[in-house]
Amino acid sequence: MSRRRRRSACHIAYAPPADDTLAKMADPERFRAEMARTVAHDPYGFGSSSVCGERDRREATVGGAIVLYYVSGSVLTVTVVRMVALS
Repeated sequence: MSRRRRRSACHIAYAPPADDTLAKMADPERFRAEMARTVAHDPYGFGSSSVCGERDRREATVGGAIVLYYVSGSVLTVTVVRMVALS
């Protein structure tokens, strides 16, 4: 009988440029919740794609924003580097 281990959700951190954009968004809490629901649980999924061929450098559209982030699997952290709000 095989058991499938459930992976813990990653911590989401925001670099200063992304944090500035987040502060200007109409509903930052909704965006944070969407990041927690999607990217935090599967940073390589949810329609994300690698940037410049680097597996851990990702880009995705989440909660009405284009998000550029880095994945650090060893410490289970996703660092959002830049964001562009679409609305």
